[in-house]
Amino acid sequence: MRAPIGDFDDAQPATERRELLPPPVAAAVTADMLHVDSDPEKADTAVFAATYGEGLLEASANCVVVAGKRGQDVTFAACLVLSATRVDVNGAVRRHLGARKASFAPMETATGETGMEYGGITPVGLPAGWPLLIDPAVVDTPWVLIGSGARRGKLIVPGKLLAGLPNAVVLDGLGV
Repeated sequence: MRAPIGDFDDAQPATERRELLPPPVAAAVTADMLHVDSDPEKADTAVFAATYGEGLLEASANCVVVAGKRGQDVTFAACLVLSATRVDVNGAVRRHLGARKASFAPMETATGETGMEYGGITPVGLPAGWPLLIDPAVVDTPWVLIGSGARRGKLIVPGKLLAGLPNAVVLDGLGV
């Protein structure tokens, strides 16, 4: 099947490619999500778009892990914004988490806690209880290219579907 965005000749329902996905992602994908195979060396957004279609820059979203701290308590959250924007960690995220301080989680923490590869973190299959903060522009995008949990491959999902993922909160001002 042809993907609705990008230059991919072979898109398949993600449920038919679970063997290419990390276990937490494989357990959480639905038939509404498409998987496209890709070169793991070209996983970073700009290189990926240059290889698989320039229009992907507008339809790509990045998922980052943030740690909010208040005293000794640490709360992890995933944040999803379009690739042309950045996450307002010290404003929108910190306030939403009720944290005194918020910062990007270290790579080892992000990968260890999620069971996903760095450069492929996705909002699909996050640890139970983690908030998933999504910028409204992501939800308003008809088809969104997101990580698959691995550097090899991506998921293409309807933007509105992302708002229905577990613990998802559409947060105004998340992407700046």
